[in-house]
Amino acid sequence: MDTGLIEKLAQLRGIADAYHDYRGQLQHFSLETKAGILSAMGCAVDDAKQLAASLEQLQALRWRKFLPAVATARGPRISFDINVTARDFGGSIVWRVHLENGSRADGVTSTADCPEVWRGEVGDSWITRRRFELKLDLPPGYHEFDAQLSGGIAERCSLIVSPPSCYEPAAILSGRRLWGVAVQLYTLRSRSNWGMGDFLDLQMLIRWMASCGAGFIGLNPLHALAPAEPERSSPYSASSRHFLNVLYIAIPLIPELELCLAARRRLAEPDVARRLAQLRTQEHVDYRGVADLKFEILALLFQDFRDQHLARDSERARSFLRFVAERGAPLQLHARFDALDRYLRTTEGCASGWLSWPQEYRDVNGIAAAHYALVHPAEVEFYTYLQWLAHEQLSSAQALTRELGMPIGLYGDYAVGANPSGSETWADRASYALGAEIGAPPDPLALRGQGWGIPPQDPAAMQEQRLRGFMQLIRDNMRYYGALRLDHVMSLCRLWWVPGGRSPSDGAYVHYPLYDLLTVLSLESARSSCLVVGEDLGVVPEEMRLAMPELGLYHYKVLLFEKIDGRFRRPDEFTKRALATATTHDMPTLRSYWEGRDIELRRVLNLYPSAEIEKDVLRERDHDREMLLSALREQGLSPVHPNAPSEPFTAALAHALHLYLARSFTTLVAVQIEDLLGMTDPVNVPGTYLEYPNWQRKLNADIEDMAQRLDFAAQFAEIQTARG
Repeated sequence: MDTGLIEKLAQLRGIADAYHDYRGQLQHFSLETKAGILSAMGCAVDDAKQLAASLEQLQALRWRKFLPAVATARGPRISFDINVTARDFGGSIVWRVHLENGSRADGVTSTADCPEVWRGEVGDSWITRRRFELKLDLPPGYHEFDAQLSGGIAERCSLIVSPPSCYEPAAILSGRRLWGVAVQLYTLRSRSNWGMGDFLDLQMLIRWMASCGAGFIGLNPLHALAPAEPERSSPYSASSRHFLNVLYIAIPLIPELELCLAARRRLAEPDVARRLAQLRTQEHVDYRGVADLKFEILALLFQDFRDQHLARDSERARSFLRFVAERGAPLQLHARFDALDRYLRTTEGCASGWLSWPQEYRDVNGIAAAHYALVHPAEVEFYTYLQWLAHEQLSSAQALTRELGMPIGLYGDYAVGANPSGSETWADRASYALGAEIGAPPDPLALRGQGWGIPPQDPAAMQEQRLRGFMQLIRDNMRYYGALRLDHVMSLCRLWWVPGGRSPSDGAYVHYPLYDLLTVLSLESARSSCLVVGEDLGVVPEEMRLAMPELGLYHYKVLLFEKIDGRFRRPDEFTKRALATATTHDMPTLRSYWEGRDIELRRVLNLYPSAEIEKDVLRERDHDREMLLSALREQGLSPVHPNAPSEPFTAALAHALHLYLARSFTTLVAVQIEDLLGMTDPVNVPGTYLEYPNWQRKLNADIEDMAQRLDFAAQFAEIQTARG
C-alpha cells in the first residue's frame, strides 16, 4: 500500500487521524484501519495508479468545481464558497435562484466583488476561493441556485434555508415541564392483542397516560422490518426507516374486518382461538407465530378490500390510492421488495434480504425485479395495503393524543442505520458502504466496543444527492410524531466505521457535514412541528456538544450516568433543554441495576474483557448505590426500604428515583414502564446476538390491569406535582 496516498485520500474522505477515548486518552487510527475504510468506500487501496486517480478526482471536485453541491443557512441570508481559476477571475457570474414556492430571482455579480478566503495552486492551476454572498432574503425551504461564470458551463447548487433552531411546542415555550412513559411497543400485553403490542394497545396506553397527565409516550423505532423473516426483530436494524413495521397493525381496528365473511369465519374457528391464547400468554414474543396468523387474516382482508372497495371505486379505495400516489416510487419499491423477499424465500429457499437473492434480482432497476412486479401486481399491492393500514393506525394514535390534550403525544425513535440486506439499501445502494459496519468504540457500557451490523452511509454520496435522502428520511419519520429521538445523534457529526471482518475496537471515525445536516433537521422539525431529542450517550465530540444547544436539539440524560465530582447530579444541576430518564432500552432495569443482576448476566455472557474490569464494575456499582441513596436523602426522598445499598430493591425506591428526576430542571422526563413494574430482565444486552433473547421479552402485566392500579395512579399524581 502507498502510505502517502492513503493518508491523503483518507483525509479528503473525512477519515479522522485520532480521537480521545472515554478515559480521555488520545488514540491514533492505524493505516490498516484507514485503508479498510477507504476500501469500503470503493477505493482500490492496493492499486497505486487507481489510488492516485481517486485522489486527483477528489481534489478536482473540491477545488476546481465552481459551485458546491449544497449550501445551507439558518436564516434568510446565505453565502457559500466558489472556486475561480486565474483565467476566469474578474468575470461575471450570471445567476438565478429558483425558490421552492415557484418564484425566481436573477442577478449578476463580479467575482472580484466576492471576498477571497484562500488562494493557491491545485495541480497545475491557480485557484482563488471566494465567498459568494447572495444579497437576497430567502424563506425557509429547499431552493436551487443556477450560475454561469464568464459564459462557461452553468452549474447548480441546492440552497437549504431553515429557521434558527428546531421546533419546540407552545406548552414548553410557556414554561411547562412535561413527563411521559417510555415503552417498547412490542412488549405490551393486553387481552386483545395477538401476541405482541400493537396500535390498539397503543391507543389504550394513550388513554390511560393522558388521564394521568402525561405529556408524551416514548416508543421504540417502528421502522419496517422483514415480513418474510419476522424473527429478525431488532427495531434498530430496519429493513427501511422510510416505512412502518406492519406487525404492529391491530386487526380489530381494520374497517374491512366488519364485513369480511372469510376473515370472520376463520377467526371463529377453535384453532385460531387456541393460537391467540398461546401467543398472548408466552413470556417472549413469538414473532413467527404472530406473523403467520396476522398475515393469514390480512390476506383475506386485502382480497375483500380489492373486491368491495377498489373494484367499486369507494371513498375508502380513493383514500388508499391517494396514499399510494403521495408516497410514490419509494413505496412501490418497498412493497416490491417485501413481495420479492417472500416469493424468493418460498420458491427458492433464500434467506430473507436482497444479499441472499439470486443475482438478477439484486439490482433494484434490473429487468428481473421489474418483471416480477409486472407479473405479480396483486402481491406487490398487498404490501402497499399493509403500509397504508399501518399509516392509518399510527396517524390515528397521534391524533388521539392531540384530542386528549397531550402537548407532544407520540415521541418516536429514529434508528441510526438500516439492515445491509433490507429494502432501504436495495433501493439506494449507492449511498451505503456495505463493506463496513457502524458501531461505537469501547465505553463503560460496552468495553469491547460495539459493531451493530449496519452499513454506514457514505457522506460523499449524501452530498452528491444534495442531502435529499437524509431529508426524506427525517420527513418520513417526523410525520407521525410530536417529538423524535435521533439514536446516536453523534452520527450527524461522525460515525465509527468498522471495516468488514475487523473488531469494533479497530474502527475509526468518519466525519459528516454536521451543520448541513442540522439545517435540514431544523427545517423538517419546523415543518412537521416536531421536537428533536438527540441521544448523546457515549463519546460525544466537542462540535456536537456545542451544536446541540445552538440548534435547539434536546440532550438525552440518563440518571445513572449523571455524575459530577464523584456524586450524582442534583435535580437543579440538570440541563434544562433535555429529556431525562432513569434507564434506557440498552441498560439494565432499575431493579437489575440495584441488585447487580446485570453484572451477573454479563459475566455469564462473557462480556467482560477481563476479571479485573469486572471487579472495577462491581466496585463502582457499590459506590453508585451509596451515592444514589445519599442523593435521595439530600432531597428528602429516601424510602424506608432500602435504607442501605445491600438491601433488596423496592417499588418505593423506584418511585423515589422517578421523583428525583421529576424535580429536575429538565423540560422532559420519561419513566420506563419496566421500572414501574419492577421488572428484572432487560429487553436488550448490547454486544449480544443469539446469546440473549434481545427484543423479545414482554411486560409482566396487561395494560388493562396496569391502568386500574391505584399505586400507579398515586405515583403519577406525585410526578405530575413534582413537574409543577
